[in-house]
Amino acid sequence: MEKIFDLNRLNVKAFAREHLSLQGLQGLSQFARLIDLEVKTGPDSHNTATESPSVNWAVQGELVSVSGSEDQIWLHLKAELHLPMQCQRCMGAVTVKVSSDQSFRFVPDEATAEAEDDASEEDLLVLTPELNVWELIEDELIMSAPLVPKHEVCPTLVPMSAVDAAFEDALDARPNPFAALAQLKKKPN
Repeated sequence: MEKIFDLNRLNVKAFAREHLSLQGLQGLSQFARLIDLEVKTGPDSHNTATESPSVNWAVQGELVSVSGSEDQIWLHLKAELHLPMQCQRCMGAVTVKVSSDQSFRFVPDEATAEAEDDASEEDLLVLTPELNVWELIEDELIMSAPLVPKHEVCPTLVPMSAVDAAFEDALDARPNPFAALAQLKKKPN
């Protein structure tokens, strides 16, 4: 009989004890905060993808024996998607590969996590009866997304000048304040 897991409420300890793994493809609509990074593409945009992006994900539990101590509970997570974002150079759509490959070690409480955080290379999480794996995947992908997405080479010419002809004309038409000062200087008292 195949076990069915609810990734909204995963018992990580049992999952790790049995060395289980799950993987799948989940639509971006599952991730409310991640979807905010997506640029909506129209028919005139440079993004040719017609279907909504999906997150390819995998989680694996592991129980690691440590001599003289309790077994360590680990969760390994991999997730990736191709997300249309807004290029910060040309302001058009650019599809960016966002991926995360993280391992988490679970500790009994916040005090232990705080005490061991500086000395450990892995990410530490506090063991709770139920873990929302979807939120963990979303958090990791958001942190992996580029802060400044951009094309390698933008498909349209990007103007690198901030000259506005109307502004320049208005500057020329305005009287020079130093010329007025010079006129005051020439007038006899």
